[in-house]
Amino acid sequence: MITIALSKGRIFDETTPLLSAAGIHALEDPEASRKLILPTNREDVRLIIVRATDVPTYVQYGAADLGIAGKDVLDEHGGEGLYQPLDLNIARCKMMVAVREDFDYEASIRQGARLKVVTKYVKTAREHFAAKGMHVDLIKLYGSMELGPLVGLADAIVDLVSTGGTLRANKLKAVEEIGAISSRLVVNQASYKVNRPLLQPIIDSFAGAIRHD
Repeated sequence: MITIALSKGRIFDETTPLLSAAGIHALEDPEASRKLILPTNREDVRLIIVRATDVPTYVQYGAADLGIAGKDVLDEHGGEGLYQPLDLNIARCKMMVAVREDFDYEASIRQGARLKVVTKYVKTAREHFAAKGMHVDLIKLYGSMELGPLVGLADAIVDLVSTGGTLRANKLKAVEEIGAISSRLVVNQASYKVNRPLLQPIIDSFAGAIRHD
């Protein structure tokens, strides 16, 4: 049995064509079903539905053979025990620093101000600001980052930005790009060694279906 770990939402939707290319079709819609283990048209392949942040952990410890996770999640996880053969070029966005529209970020940097930053991506933010030689106080939140600067909790946020619509709606502006984000195929290293004849065709099918637009 090959187990593939996925999260609901955008990643699942954009993974569906890749699964189809490998001849794998979920027999139930994860948005409509309460099941966390979904059968597929192949008796030897099943899908498990987990939180996006948990995908690398399920694969690392062998509860799943394959998984699809964003680079943002993998950077925070560290990637230990994972083989990352493919950038799937899906669920693309950018990791950005954003502040209130009336906040002078560049002036604060020049003055050496110690900024308060809210983020879910503490490891990524810490490494980014350390590389710039900036001293920041990081505050971890799990949602609604945009609220932080608006109510005085923080000066800036580090978060994923797709279209920028949420920032504009909350009178925030992106001031710095940390990096481009997309989703990657991750493979349990031990499973790959043992089950390579089963896993490699799936990996090859994914590789052939990646869009490079």
